Amino acid sequence: MYEVGAVGLADGAWLKLAFKFYSDWALFQTTDPAGANYVSAEYHAAPVRPGQSPSTVQALKVRFDQKGHERPFQKAVIIDIVDGYLNPGDRIVIRLGDRRQGGGGTRVQSFVEKDFRFRLFIDPLGSSKFAEVPGDCIIDIVPGAPVAPSLLAPRLVAPGAPFDVVVRLDDLWGNTCRGLAPRGELRLCGPEGTVRTLPLAFAQTGWSVARVEGIALVQHGEWRLEAKIDGVADAALGFVQVEPLTQGLRPLYADLHVHSHDTVGTNDTLYNLAYGRDVAALDVVGYTVNDFNIRQNHWDQAVEIIAGLNEAGRFVCFPGTEWCGNSSAGGDRNVVFLGEGKPRFPFDAEGRSVRSFEWNETTAGTIRPGVWPVDELYAAYADDPESHLLIPHVGGRRCILDWHHPELERLVEVGSSWGQFHWFYTDALARGYRVGASAAGDEHQGRCGGGAPATAVFGSRGGLTGVVAERLDRASVGRALRARRTFATTGERSFASLRLGDTWMGEIATTDLRTPLTYRLLGDQGWEDVRLFDADREIWRRDLAAEAGLSPRKVRVRLSGARIRDRYRAAYWAGEIVVLGAAILDVRGVGFDHPEQRAWRKDATTVGFATATHGDSDVVELTLSSLEGVTIAVSGAIAGYVKVGDPLRPRPHVHAPHFALTVSGEELFAGARALTLSGVELEVAVERIADGPLPRDVGGEIDLSALDLARGREHPLFVTARQRDQSRIWTSPIFLTLAG
Repeated sequence: MYEVGAVGLADGAWLKLAFKFYSDWALFQTTDPAGANYVSAEYHAAPVRPGQSPSTVQALKVRFDQKGHERPFQKAVIIDIVDGYLNPGDRIVIRLGDRRQGGGGTRVQSFVEKDFRFRLFIDPLGSSKFAEVPGDCIIDIVPGAPVAPSLLAPRLVAPGAPFDVVVRLDDLWGNTCRGLAPRGELRLCGPEGTVRTLPLAFAQTGWSVARVEGIALVQHGEWRLEAKIDGVADAALGFVQVEPLTQGLRPLYADLHVHSHDTVGTNDTLYNLAYGRDVAALDVVGYTVNDFNIRQNHWDQAVEIIAGLNEAGRFVCFPGTEWCGNSSAGGDRNVVFLGEGKPRFPFDAEGRSVRSFEWNETTAGTIRPGVWPVDELYAAYADDPESHLLIPHVGGRRCILDWHHPELERLVEVGSSWGQFHWFYTDALARGYRVGASAAGDEHQGRCGGGAPATAVFGSRGGLTGVVAERLDRASVGRALRARRTFATTGERSFASLRLGDTWMGEIATTDLRTPLTYRLLGDQGWEDVRLFDADREIWRRDLAAEAGLSPRKVRVRLSGARIRDRYRAAYWAGEIVVLGAAILDVRGVGFDHPEQRAWRKDATTVGFATATHGDSDVVELTLSSLEGVTIAVSGAIAGYVKVGDPLRPRPHVHAPHFALTVSGEELFAGARALTLSGVELEVAVERIADGPLPRDVGGEIDLSALDLARGREHPLFVTARQRDQSRIWTSPIFLTLAG
């Protein structure tokens, strides 16, 4: 409720009830009073004082705009004063999720935040000049009830090498619970049937996390880890492969793109970095600030916190910034400060600003130009490349690869909470850039380290960078990152390597074709597909689902890709699957990111679905009574993100507003059928799936002589693979030239 102040509100004035743009609070709507998330506003006149004329306002008009105010308070419920004015003391009541006409209320933000704020701005004169109303409306968004435990452990360890296992309790939306300390146990099941049981001691306060330290396994092979918690039905599973490490190098897991509320993240810097270490069980974290937005005192405090948390052998932490130049000037680049000492930010060694520009909510709208275009950023760090790592990425202002610095830019982001960007990786390699694979969170929800997706623009699971390093310290990790000895996952503790003899992924090699490529994949859900790329060209594939045996009754509909390459890229799918000629025995959604993505039975022959993809894949699996004589028809519509307008009537994807694909069972026995749509790797496919389990441990050799590689030029060869749950992994390339 807002009470009008002493100056009143003029005819034509307006108000904005705003909250931060990263929030995924359900989009408010104003067209269906009986629907969920309906927002309303009504005015109540104050008693008229002696000699005072009454207010003349006729109505209030309400709308919702996701970019209705200035960053960071961009999402805004906007209320227009219609045909009249309001007196001091009059009141405006705003109802978020108005239920008076049968609506279901409103779904709040899905991720935890302390001191979530609604801020009211008023334009009392109708001049479109807004003032902040003192006193934010502040609430704490806390975790829900525990639904499932999560188990985090390294996927590959050396025999006898100690490691830690973290078990945590999460709610339905992927938030780690707090203040719960149940009993539990961790079972370590060895490859030869040996079983060890260890108690799980959850913290009595704070995050509901149990850490078992210093586990050492000697028996070679795959160990199965099971965490069972009293009062929680499902156990958490994990797998650890125990074997000697190649050249003594160990895989570490890093999130190099972590935001806090210093700029556009959720919760404070210590919270986010401690979450990465203690809840996400990361080995390496890179703190990231939007360079234009960070205040000097906040940066200095963050650097001090990072120095205190960095601890060789336990946790490596790097300071970093995100250069936020517009795409036309190069686009987003992360700067990771790998060296010791004070980072060159916000000024270089000569005292020059290295910000893209300067603006935050305290600068009263003034935007001060800085280092622009990205060439000037390169110039700030080019004299000391070993201490700096620049990572081009696709987020809001997507990177444009017309710019590149080979000594500074050694990795690119192939995935983050913004989506999956296989196309971006292959584009860089096709241009001849020697870059490796990384993935990161770049999420703004305070859940780094492969955190759960939100429901808005950060709609994918955050990624992780696998770093194959000698030791867990800043120097070793920094060398491995710059050597491109990395792989990228979509948030899982999977493992991948690609080698040519003693040459690792990320390195440059010359060969005479007699030495094969060697690949290795370790996962948890079973690998269904492995592919080898030469830059943007697929040159080899292994179909592990076919090797395991495709089912005569199980099929899936796979929805993949994105609408566009820029910020609001999500493809919002709504449709149905009609099966004629067989009974639908089971329906299962796979790869869905949160509870609002779903598939359901509509009737005996029809399955409905509603989901969104941001470059990833979502799947509806069907078990049928038979495929013989069956017809499967998939159809629906694709919409875009509702930036402005009615959330109940999203705008269609103009290049492919509708899709339809019909296949027969006989066609599926001959192979998968796919429909490519106008977009970014946008596709609908119907395909058979394996009946039994798929292998978690996959490796082999690839004969180079069978690949028809041209001589006289460099071939960036990398492996990418997908698991049954649609998680993915990418290796860095080996940059290979054929001798002779």
